[in-house]
Amino acid sequence: MADPVVKPMSWGRYPRLAQHVVCMSDRHAALPLPTEGSVLPYGLGRSYGDSCLNGGGTLIATRGLDRFISFDKESGEIACEAGVSLAEIIEVALPHGWFLPVTPGTKFVTLGGAIANDVHGKNHHREGTFGCHVKSFELLRSDGTRLACSPETNADHFAATIGGLGLTGLVTMATLQLKRVASAFLGGQSIKFGGLDEFFELSAESAASHEYVVSWIDCLGSGETLGRGHFLRANILSAEEAAGRKQRKALPLTVPVMPPVSLVNHLTLKAFNAAYYNRQSPRVAEKIWDVDSFHYPLDAIANWNRIYGPRGFLQYQVVVPTADQRDVSEALLEEIARSGKGSFLVVLKVFGDRPSPGLLSFPMPGTTLALDFPILGDETFKLLDRLDAIVMEAKGRIYPAKDARMSPASFARGYPNLETFRKFVDPRMNSSFARRVMERA
Repeated sequence: MADPVVKPMSWGRYPRLAQHVVCMSDRHAALPLPTEGSVLPYGLGRSYGDSCLNGGGTLIATRGLDRFISFDKESGEIACEAGVSLAEIIEVALPHGWFLPVTPGTKFVTLGGAIANDVHGKNHHREGTFGCHVKSFELLRSDGTRLACSPETNADHFAATIGGLGLTGLVTMATLQLKRVASAFLGGQSIKFGGLDEFFELSAESAASHEYVVSWIDCLGSGETLGRGHFLRANILSAEEAAGRKQRKALPLTVPVMPPVSLVNHLTLKAFNAAYYNRQSPRVAEKIWDVDSFHYPLDAIANWNRIYGPRGFLQYQVVVPTADQRDVSEALLEEIARSGKGSFLVVLKVFGDRPSPGLLSFPMPGTTLALDFPILGDETFKLLDRLDAIVMEAKGRIYPAKDARMSPASFARGYPNLETFRKFVDPRMNSSFARRVMERA
Protein backbone atom coordinates (compact mmCIF):
# COMPACT_ATOMS: atom_id res chain seq x y z
CA MET A 1 0.00 0.00 0.00
CA ALA A 2 1.23 3.47 -0.80
CA ASP A 3 2.30 5.82 1.94
CA PRO A 4 0.14 8.89 2.61
CA VAL A 5 0.09 11.60 -0.02
CA VAL A 6 3.25 13.71 0.26
CA LYS A 7 4.94 16.43 -1.76
CA PRO A 8 8.46 15.38 -2.75
CA MET A 9 10.05 18.28 -4.57
CA SER A 10 12.47 18.70 -7.38
CA TRP A 11 15.56 20.82 -6.72
CA GLY A 12 13.95 23.89 -8.24
CA ARG A 13 11.02 23.54 -5.80
CA TYR A 14 8.63 23.99 -8.71
CA PRO A 15 6.03 22.73 -9.42
CA ARG A 16 4.48 21.67 -6.11
CA LEU A 17 2.65 18.38 -6.70
CA ALA A 18 0.92 15.90 -4.44
CA GLN A 19 1.84 12.27 -5.03
CA HIS A 20 2.15 8.99 -3.18
CA VAL A 21 5.54 7.47 -2.36
CA VAL A 22 6.43 3.82 -1.93
CA CYS A 23 9.91 2.57 -1.09
CA MET A 24 11.84 -0.25 -2.72
CA SER A 25 14.81 -1.84 -0.98
CA ASP A 26 15.06 -5.30 -2.59
CA ARG A 27 16.08 -5.36 -6.22
CA HIS A 28 14.88 -8.95 -6.52
CA ALA A 29 11.34 -8.04 -5.48
CA ALA A 30 8.48 -7.11 -7.78
CA LEU A 31 7.75 -3.48 -8.45
CA PRO A 32 5.53 -2.04 -5.68
CA LEU A 33 2.69 -1.12 -8.01
CA PRO A 34 -0.51 0.52 -6.78
CA THR A 35 -3.85 -0.92 -7.87
CA GLU A 36 -4.24 1.83 -10.42
CA GLY A 37 -2.39 4.86 -11.67
CA SER A 38 1.15 5.40 -12.85
CA VAL A 39 4.51 5.08 -11.13
CA LEU A 40 7.92 6.71 -11.60
CA PRO A 41 11.34 5.88 -10.12
CA TYR A 42 12.62 8.61 -7.76
CA GLY A 43 16.18 8.90 -6.50
CA LEU A 44 17.53 11.96 -4.71
CA GLY A 45 15.30 14.51 -6.42
CA ARG A 46 18.10 16.58 -7.95
CA SER A 47 16.34 17.06 -11.27
CA TYR A 48 15.29 20.69 -11.35
CA GLY A 49 11.78 20.51 -12.79
CA ASP A 50 9.03 17.91 -13.11
CA SER A 51 10.85 15.06 -14.84
CA CYS A 52 11.31 13.43 -11.41
CA LEU A 53 7.73 14.11 -10.27
CA ASN A 54 4.46 12.24 -10.87
CA GLY A 55 1.65 14.50 -9.74
CA GLY A 56 -1.41 12.49 -8.73
CA GLY A 57 0.50 9.24 -9.18
CA THR A 58 3.12 7.26 -7.25
CA LEU A 59 6.87 7.62 -6.90
CA ILE A 60 9.02 4.55 -6.27
CA ALA A 61 11.78 5.76 -3.96
CA THR A 62 14.95 3.88 -4.86
CA ARG A 63 17.45 5.00 -2.23
CA GLY A 64 16.91 1.68 -0.46
CA LEU A 65 18.62 0.00 -3.42
CA ASP A 66 21.98 0.97 -1.96
CA ARG A 67 24.18 -2.12 -2.20
CA PHE A 68 27.51 -2.49 -3.96
CA ILE A 69 27.64 -5.76 -5.89
CA SER A 70 31.24 -5.89 -7.12
CA PHE A 71 34.29 -3.70 -7.67
CA ASP A 72 37.30 -4.85 -9.67
CA LYS A 73 40.15 -2.67 -8.42
CA GLU A 74 42.34 -3.70 -11.35
CA SER A 75 39.96 -2.95 -14.21
CA GLY A 76 37.83 -0.23 -12.59
CA GLU A 77 34.57 -1.99 -13.35
CA ILE A 78 32.00 -1.41 -10.61
CA ALA A 79 28.51 -2.84 -10.22
CA CYS A 80 25.97 -1.53 -7.75
CA GLU A 81 22.29 -1.01 -7.22
CA ALA A 82 20.59 1.97 -8.79
CA GLY A 83 19.96 3.83 -5.52
CA VAL A 84 23.68 4.18 -4.75
CA SER A 85 24.74 7.82 -5.07
CA LEU A 86 27.67 9.09 -7.08
CA ALA A 87 29.12 10.37 -3.79
CA GLU A 88 29.12 6.81 -2.44
CA ILE A 89 30.78 5.47 -5.59
CA ILE A 90 33.52 8.10 -5.29
CA GLU A 91 34.03 7.24 -1.62
CA VAL A 92 34.61 3.58 -2.52
CA ALA A 93 36.57 4.03 -5.74
CA LEU A 94 38.78 7.11 -5.35
CA PRO A 95 41.09 5.66 -2.65
CA HIS A 96 41.94 2.92 -5.16
CA GLY A 97 42.75 5.33 -7.99
CA TRP A 98 39.42 5.35 -9.80
CA PHE A 99 36.94 8.16 -10.42
CA LEU A 100 33.71 8.71 -12.29
CA PRO A 101 34.34 8.86 -16.05
CA VAL A 102 31.74 11.63 -16.32
CA THR A 103 30.17 13.61 -13.49
CA PRO A 104 27.54 16.33 -13.32
CA GLY A 105 27.89 19.37 -11.06
CA THR A 106 26.59 17.50 -8.00
CA LYS A 107 27.55 14.12 -6.62
CA PHE A 108 24.26 13.83 -4.76
CA VAL A 109 22.45 11.98 -7.53
CA THR A 110 21.81 8.26 -7.76
CA LEU A 111 23.33 5.93 -10.31
CA GLY A 112 19.84 5.30 -11.67
CA GLY A 113 19.22 9.04 -11.97
CA ALA A 114 22.52 9.58 -13.78
CA ILE A 115 21.49 6.94 -16.31
CA ALA A 116 17.91 8.19 -16.66
CA ASN A 117 19.14 11.72 -17.45
CA ASP A 118 22.33 10.65 -19.26
CA VAL A 119 24.18 13.37 -17.36
CA HIS A 120 27.22 15.17 -18.74
CA GLY A 121 30.15 17.01 -17.26
CA LYS A 122 33.11 19.27 -17.84
CA ASN A 123 34.88 16.65 -19.98
CA HIS A 124 32.13 16.07 -22.52
CA HIS A 125 34.47 17.12 -25.33
CA ARG A 126 36.52 14.00 -24.56
CA GLU A 127 34.36 11.47 -22.76
CA GLY A 128 30.83 12.18 -23.94
CA THR A 129 27.96 11.49 -21.56
CA PHE A 130 27.57 9.21 -18.55
CA GLY A 131 25.78 6.65 -20.67
CA CYS A 132 28.88 6.19 -22.84
CA HIS A 133 30.48 4.41 -19.86
CA VAL A 134 27.55 2.27 -18.69
CA LYS A 135 28.39 -1.32 -19.59
CA SER A 136 25.09 -2.93 -18.66
CA PHE A 137 22.06 -2.72 -16.40
CA GLU A 138 18.98 -4.66 -15.39
CA LEU A 139 15.63 -3.11 -16.34
CA LEU A 140 12.56 -4.19 -14.36
CA ARG A 141 9.32 -3.63 -16.25
CA SER A 142 5.88 -3.30 -14.71
CA ASP A 143 4.79 -6.68 -16.08
CA GLY A 144 7.57 -8.33 -14.06
CA THR A 145 9.91 -8.78 -17.01
CA ARG A 146 13.60 -8.32 -16.19
CA LEU A 147 15.76 -7.32 -19.13
CA ALA A 148 19.54 -7.54 -19.11
CA CYS A 149 20.49 -4.52 -21.22
CA SER A 150 23.80 -3.57 -22.81
CA PRO A 151 24.99 -2.25 -26.17
CA GLU A 152 24.91 -5.88 -27.38
CA THR A 153 21.90 -7.33 -25.51
CA ASN A 154 18.46 -5.73 -25.69
CA ALA A 155 20.28 -2.81 -27.27
CA ASP A 156 17.03 -1.05 -28.14
CA HIS A 157 15.91 -0.93 -24.50
CA PHE A 158 19.46 0.09 -23.53
CA ALA A 159 19.29 3.12 -25.84
CA ALA A 160 15.75 4.03 -24.76
CA THR A 161 16.57 3.84 -21.04
CA ILE A 162 19.75 5.94 -21.15
CA GLY A 163 18.34 9.46 -21.07
CA GLY A 164 14.85 7.93 -20.93
CA LEU A 165 13.78 9.88 -17.81
CA GLY A 166 12.69 6.76 -15.90
CA LEU A 167 9.86 6.02 -18.33
CA THR A 168 11.03 2.66 -19.69
CA GLY A 169 11.06 0.78 -16.37
CA LEU A 170 13.10 0.69 -13.19
CA VAL A 171 16.87 0.21 -13.40
CA THR A 172 17.62 -2.07 -10.45
CA MET A 173 21.42 -2.27 -10.85
CA ALA A 174 24.10 -1.24 -13.31
CA THR A 175 27.72 -1.87 -14.19
CA LEU A 176 29.90 1.18 -14.84
CA GLN A 177 33.41 1.53 -16.20
CA LEU A 178 35.33 3.96 -13.99
CA LYS A 179 38.26 6.15 -15.03
CA ARG A 180 41.79 5.61 -13.76
CA VAL A 181 43.18 8.71 -12.00
CA ALA A 182 46.62 9.30 -10.52
CA SER A 183 45.39 11.55 -7.70
CA ALA A 184 42.40 13.33 -6.20
CA PHE A 185 43.64 16.75 -7.38
CA LEU A 186 43.44 18.83 -10.53
CA GLY A 187 45.74 21.53 -11.80
CA GLY A 188 45.01 24.20 -14.36
CA GLN A 189 44.16 27.83 -14.94
CA SER A 190 41.39 30.33 -14.38
CA ILE A 191 41.43 32.72 -17.33
CA LYS A 192 39.52 35.98 -17.37
CA PHE A 193 38.05 36.73 -20.80
CA GLY A 194 36.23 39.74 -22.15
CA GLY A 195 33.65 38.32 -24.55
CA LEU A 196 32.33 35.45 -26.66
CA ASP A 197 35.03 35.53 -29.32
CA GLU A 198 37.67 35.03 -26.67
CA PHE A 199 35.57 32.30 -25.04
CA PHE A 200 35.37 30.29 -28.27
CA GLU A 201 39.10 30.77 -28.90
CA LEU A 202 39.88 29.45 -25.43
CA SER A 203 37.50 26.52 -25.90
CA ALA A 204 39.14 25.49 -29.17
CA GLU A 205 42.63 25.88 -27.71
CA SER A 206 41.85 23.99 -24.50
CA ALA A 207 39.95 21.02 -25.95
CA ALA A 208 43.14 19.27 -26.97
CA SER A 209 45.21 20.15 -23.92
CA HIS A 210 42.78 19.88 -20.99
CA GLU A 211 40.33 17.20 -19.99
CA TYR A 212 38.00 19.46 -18.01
CA VAL A 213 36.83 22.84 -19.31
CA VAL A 214 33.96 25.09 -18.27
CA SER A 215 33.26 28.79 -17.98
CA TRP A 216 31.29 31.21 -15.82
CA ILE A 217 29.51 34.03 -17.65
CA ASP A 218 28.30 37.38 -16.36
CA CYS A 219 24.67 37.14 -17.47
CA LEU A 220 24.12 40.89 -17.04
CA GLY A 221 26.99 41.92 -19.29
CA SER A 222 25.94 43.99 -22.29
CA GLY A 223 27.62 45.95 -25.04
CA GLU A 224 31.38 45.67 -24.64
CA THR A 225 30.98 43.44 -21.57
CA LEU A 226 28.55 40.95 -23.17
CA GLY A 227 29.77 37.41 -22.69
CA ARG A 228 32.63 38.24 -20.32
CA GLY A 229 33.57 35.66 -17.74
CA HIS A 230 36.11 33.22 -16.34
CA PHE A 231 37.31 30.14 -18.21
CA LEU A 232 38.43 27.16 -16.11
CA ARG A 233 40.52 24.35 -17.53
CA ALA A 234 42.18 21.50 -15.67
CA ASN A 235 43.84 18.10 -15.79
CA ILE A 236 44.24 15.48 -13.10
CA LEU A 237 47.56 15.89 -11.32
CA SER A 238 50.08 13.08 -11.33
CA ALA A 239 50.91 11.30 -8.09
CA GLU A 240 54.18 13.25 -7.91
CA GLU A 241 52.48 16.61 -8.46
CA ALA A 242 49.87 15.82 -5.81
CA ALA A 243 52.33 14.42 -3.26
CA GLY A 244 51.77 15.84 0.21
CA ARG A 245 48.47 17.47 -0.63
CA LYS A 246 45.37 16.71 1.39
CA GLN A 247 41.78 17.23 0.43
CA ARG A 248 40.38 20.18 2.29
CA LYS A 249 37.56 19.58 4.71
CA ALA A 250 35.10 22.31 3.84
CA LEU A 251 33.29 23.98 6.69
CA PRO A 252 29.69 22.78 6.82
CA LEU A 253 27.64 25.56 5.28
CA THR A 254 23.89 25.67 4.87
CA VAL A 255 21.06 28.00 4.01
CA PRO A 256 19.17 27.31 7.25
CA VAL A 257 15.80 28.89 6.47
CA MET A 258 13.74 29.90 3.50
CA PRO A 259 13.82 33.69 2.99
CA PRO A 260 10.41 35.30 2.39
CA VAL A 261 11.51 36.47 -1.08
CA SER A 262 14.23 35.47 -3.52
CA LEU A 263 17.68 36.72 -2.59
CA VAL A 264 18.54 36.65 -6.30
CA ASN A 265 17.43 39.90 -7.90
CA HIS A 266 18.83 42.56 -10.23
CA LEU A 267 20.65 44.44 -7.47
CA THR A 268 22.29 41.39 -5.88
CA LEU A 269 23.14 39.96 -9.31
CA LYS A 270 24.77 43.16 -10.49
CA ALA A 271 26.87 43.47 -7.34
CA PHE A 272 27.86 39.81 -7.26
CA ASN A 273 28.71 39.53 -10.96
CA ALA A 274 30.89 42.63 -10.91
CA ALA A 275 32.73 41.42 -7.82
CA TYR A 276 33.09 37.88 -9.14
CA TYR A 277 34.43 38.96 -12.51
CA ASN A 278 36.98 41.28 -10.89
CA ARG A 279 37.98 38.89 -8.09
CA GLN A 280 41.00 37.83 -10.15
CA SER A 281 43.57 40.54 -10.97
CA PRO A 282 45.80 38.75 -13.51
CA ARG A 283 44.22 37.50 -16.69
CA VAL A 284 45.57 34.01 -16.03
CA ALA A 285 45.77 32.50 -12.54
CA GLU A 286 47.32 29.10 -11.85
CA LYS A 287 45.04 26.90 -9.75
CA ILE A 288 45.02 23.59 -7.91
CA TRP A 289 41.73 22.05 -6.82
CA ASP A 290 40.67 18.87 -5.10
CA VAL A 291 37.89 16.93 -6.83
CA ASP A 292 35.16 18.37 -4.61
CA SER A 293 36.08 22.04 -5.03
CA PHE A 294 36.46 21.67 -8.80
CA HIS A 295 33.53 19.43 -9.68
CA TYR A 296 31.06 20.10 -6.86
CA PRO A 297 31.45 23.62 -5.44
CA LEU A 298 27.74 24.01 -4.67
CA ASP A 299 27.59 20.69 -2.82
CA ALA A 300 29.45 22.46 -0.02
CA ILE A 301 26.33 24.54 0.70
CA ALA A 302 23.40 22.49 1.94
CA ASN A 303 19.95 23.62 0.77
CA TRP A 304 21.38 26.34 -1.47
CA ASN A 305 18.19 26.18 -3.52
CA ARG A 306 16.42 28.02 -0.68
CA ILE A 307 18.01 31.33 -1.68
CA TYR A 308 15.41 31.62 -4.44
CA GLY A 309 12.62 31.94 -1.90
CA PRO A 310 9.28 30.16 -1.53
CA ARG A 311 8.35 30.39 -5.21
CA GLY A 312 11.41 28.41 -6.23
CA PHE A 313 13.33 28.80 -9.48
CA LEU A 314 13.56 27.50 -13.02
CA GLN A 315 16.87 26.27 -14.29
CA TYR A 316 17.22 26.74 -18.02
CA GLN A 317 19.77 24.73 -19.97
CA VAL A 318 19.94 24.55 -23.73
CA VAL A 319 22.34 23.44 -26.43
CA VAL A 320 22.62 25.00 -29.88
CA PRO A 321 24.40 23.42 -32.86
CA THR A 322 28.00 24.20 -33.75
CA ALA A 323 27.23 26.01 -37.02
CA ASP A 324 25.59 29.03 -35.37
CA GLN A 325 26.79 28.62 -31.79
CA ARG A 326 28.54 31.97 -31.52
CA ASP A 327 25.67 34.12 -32.89
CA VAL A 328 22.97 32.19 -31.06
CA SER A 329 24.87 32.36 -27.77
CA GLU A 330 25.12 36.12 -28.27
CA ALA A 331 21.38 36.40 -28.98
CA LEU A 332 20.51 34.42 -25.84
CA LEU A 333 22.81 36.47 -23.62
CA GLU A 334 21.50 39.73 -25.07
CA GLU A 335 17.92 38.73 -24.32
CA ILE A 336 18.85 37.71 -20.77
CA ALA A 337 20.80 40.92 -20.17
CA ARG A 338 17.86 43.02 -21.39
CA SER A 339 15.58 41.26 -18.92
CA GLY A 340 17.89 42.00 -15.97
CA LYS A 341 17.21 38.49 -14.67
CA GLY A 342 19.37 35.46 -14.17
CA SER A 343 21.55 33.85 -11.56
CA PHE A 344 24.95 33.99 -9.91
CA LEU A 345 26.00 30.73 -11.55
CA VAL A 346 25.85 30.86 -15.36
CA VAL A 347 27.67 28.12 -17.25
CA LEU A 348 28.77 28.19 -20.88
CA LYS A 349 30.55 25.22 -22.43
CA VAL A 350 31.26 23.70 -25.82
CA PHE A 351 30.15 20.08 -26.18
CA GLY A 352 32.20 17.57 -28.12
CA ASP A 353 31.08 15.35 -30.98
CA ARG A 354 31.08 11.96 -29.23
CA PRO A 355 27.51 10.69 -29.81
CA SER A 356 25.32 10.03 -26.79
CA PRO A 357 23.94 6.48 -26.64
CA GLY A 358 20.41 7.43 -25.55
CA LEU A 359 17.45 8.13 -27.82
CA LEU A 360 16.53 11.20 -25.74
CA SER A 361 20.00 12.22 -24.59
CA PHE A 362 20.45 16.00 -24.37
CA PRO A 363 24.03 16.76 -25.50
CA MET A 364 24.94 17.23 -29.14
CA PRO A 365 27.85 19.01 -30.86
CA GLY A 366 27.51 22.69 -30.09
CA THR A 367 27.42 25.08 -27.15
CA THR A 368 25.38 24.71 -23.97
CA LEU A 369 24.21 27.55 -21.72
CA ALA A 370 22.77 26.95 -18.24
CA LEU A 371 21.47 29.36 -15.61
CA ASP A 372 18.74 29.77 -13.00
CA PHE A 373 15.81 32.18 -12.96
CA PRO A 374 13.90 32.95 -9.77
CA ILE A 375 10.18 32.57 -10.42
CA LEU A 376 8.71 36.08 -10.42
CA GLY A 377 5.42 35.31 -12.15
CA ASP A 378 4.42 35.50 -15.81
CA GLU A 379 7.39 37.69 -16.74
CA THR A 380 9.76 34.82 -15.96
CA PHE A 381 7.85 32.37 -18.15
CA LYS A 382 7.53 34.89 -20.98
CA LEU A 383 11.31 35.46 -20.94
CA LEU A 384 11.93 31.73 -21.23
CA ASP A 385 9.44 31.51 -24.09
CA ARG A 386 11.49 34.16 -25.93
CA LEU A 387 14.67 32.19 -25.27
CA ASP A 388 12.95 29.01 -26.50
CA ALA A 389 12.12 30.72 -29.78
CA ILE A 390 15.80 31.58 -30.33
CA VAL A 391 16.87 28.01 -29.51
CA MET A 392 14.23 26.38 -31.72
CA GLU A 393 15.08 28.65 -34.65
CA ALA A 394 18.69 27.46 -34.32
CA LYS A 395 17.56 23.78 -34.19
CA GLY A 396 18.74 23.44 -30.61
CA ARG A 397 17.14 21.67 -27.66
CA ILE A 398 16.23 22.13 -23.99
CA TYR A 399 17.45 19.77 -21.23
CA PRO A 400 14.51 17.78 -19.75
CA ALA A 401 16.30 17.24 -16.42
CA LYS A 402 16.33 21.01 -15.89
CA ASP A 403 12.91 21.80 -17.34
CA ALA A 404 9.49 22.54 -15.81
CA ARG A 405 7.73 24.41 -18.61
CA MET A 406 8.82 23.67 -22.17
CA SER A 407 6.07 23.08 -24.72
CA PRO A 408 5.28 19.78 -26.49
CA ALA A 409 6.29 21.44 -29.77
CA SER A 410 9.71 22.44 -28.41
CA PHE A 411 10.29 18.94 -27.05
CA ALA A 412 9.31 17.25 -30.32
CA ARG A 413 11.47 19.61 -32.40
CA GLY A 414 14.48 19.17 -30.14
CA TYR A 415 14.30 15.37 -29.89
CA PRO A 416 13.83 13.79 -33.32
CA ASN A 417 13.94 10.24 -31.86
CA LEU A 418 10.81 10.83 -29.79
CA GLU A 419 8.51 8.64 -31.90
CA THR A 420 10.98 5.74 -31.73
CA PHE A 421 11.32 6.25 -27.96
CA ARG A 422 7.57 6.00 -27.41
CA LYS A 423 7.68 2.30 -28.37
CA PHE A 424 9.73 1.50 -25.26
CA VAL A 425 7.79 3.45 -22.62
CA ASP A 426 6.50 1.12 -19.90
CA PRO A 427 2.67 1.34 -19.84
CA ARG A 428 2.61 1.91 -16.07
CA MET A 429 5.44 4.48 -16.02
CA ASN A 430 4.65 8.17 -16.33
CA SER A 431 5.73 11.57 -15.02
CA SER A 432 4.41 15.09 -14.84
CA PHE A 433 6.99 16.04 -17.46
CA ALA A 434 5.92 13.26 -19.84
CA ARG A 435 2.24 14.14 -19.51
CA ARG A 436 3.06 17.75 -20.28
CA VAL A 437 5.22 17.25 -23.36
CA MET A 438 4.53 13.75 -24.71
CA GLU A 439 0.88 12.89 -24.42
CA ARG A 440 -1.02 13.29 -27.66
CA ALA A 441 -4.26 15.24 -27.66
